[in-house]
Amino acid sequence: MSDRVGDLSPQQKEGLIQVTEMPPQRKTWHCMVKGLILGCLFTGFLLLLYSYAIAPLQVTMDKVPARCSSPPTLPANIPKGSCWPKMDIVFMKTHKTASSTLLNILFRFGQKHKLKFAFPSGYNDFNYPSFFKRSLVHNYRPGDCFNIICNHMRFHYSEVHSLVAPNATFITVLRDPARLFESSFHYFGMVVPFTWKLTGRDKLAKFLQDPTRYYNPQGFNAYYLHNLLFFDLGYDNELDPRSPQVAEHILEVEQRFHLVMLQEYFDESLVLLKELLCWELEDILYFKLNARRASAVPRLSGELYRRATAWNQLDALLYRHFNASFWRKVEAFGRERMAREVASLRRENERMRRICIDGEHAVDAKDIEKPSLQPWQAMGAKTILGYNLKKGISHQYGQLCRKMVTPDIQYMTELGVNLWVTKLWWYIRKLLHI
Repeated sequence: MSDRVGDLSPQQKEGLIQVTEMPPQRKTWHCMVKGLILGCLFTGFLLLLYSYAIAPLQVTMDKVPARCSSPPTLPANIPKGSCWPKMDIVFMKTHKTASSTLLNILFRFGQKHKLKFAFPSGYNDFNYPSFFKRSLVHNYRPGDCFNIICNHMRFHYSEVHSLVAPNATFITVLRDPARLFESSFHYFGMVVPFTWKLTGRDKLAKFLQDPTRYYNPQGFNAYYLHNLLFFDLGYDNELDPRSPQVAEHILEVEQRFHLVMLQEYFDESLVLLKELLCWELEDILYFKLNARRASAVPRLSGELYRRATAWNQLDALLYRHFNASFWRKVEAFGRERMAREVASLRRENERMRRICIDGEHAVDAKDIEKPSLQPWQAMGAKTILGYNLKKGISHQYGQLCRKMVTPDIQYMTELGVNLWVTKLWWYIRKLLHI
């Protein structure tokens, strides 16, 4: 063989080298595909096993129209007529709207006041994208009441309302639909099979040139890429925007939710939330969680922004309505007062950043020192940032600092939730490098 190679011309040798180098590349691609397929199959098996495990309980609960009957939770020693902190809260956690940051705020408040959370069992959401059922709550028994419900779900008002006090406060967060679509496309695209047909460097731009060419409403995980807010809130995300049902659904959201926050005005939203719930400034302090690396956040151009908005027209109508109502609330609160309170919140957040955060900024996943502070990453990429804590934080701030940077999955574990399905999937992904 060596004699034959020696007789080849330089061009032939180069061609031979290229041929011999190709199999490893093909092997790497095959390994990635194999790992993804195995991971999906195993996840499907786990979800099937999980659904069988909870099925008998669901059947039993559906026959019992039980609802929460306990009075609202009130703190002790509050003078009559005074404002007291509200502790019965439903947070409808929408996707890609800074909701993980608000979740951390609710976890800290609930833990501080020893409140009762309604948590899912085995997983970190309530069997999303199926509609919420009270039987999905861990260890639920008819008549049980909870103070806080805040994990991802597809909203079902009557089921949720049956678990909390009659005057519980309902809140949610919306985001500019074009920006949300861009974020969702990059975060969830890997698990939406119809996106695999897209070619070229900028798959999002390719999709928005002609969405109907690629989109399949019956496709696996398709809801992530079309009117996701409408879907999360429990409505049909494929409705004709001209349908009178759209306006009816938007009015229903307005009637059911006491505050609809806006991701773009997160600090102003938190000030309104503090006022609504009669909380203290320390209750709404935060560090931004589940944020993406700047280089992984391409901004939509004017034309792509317009196309993304048009593609998510139901969400655009929803957002337009609550953007207007949000600023009416700000006017009622007082713009000067709002400016003062936002400035105060930002000063305190910055002070906590100097106290808690090593380097005073978020870092890439590979640079996070403690596994307990590693955020959940999207399939196929590690673009979600996290934090390292400073060494030698004083006892006064140690616990608060740690809680403020703890990702939601690890925080739920700390609160006693058994996330065996989520953790098993985490280990499988780590093993398969997906």
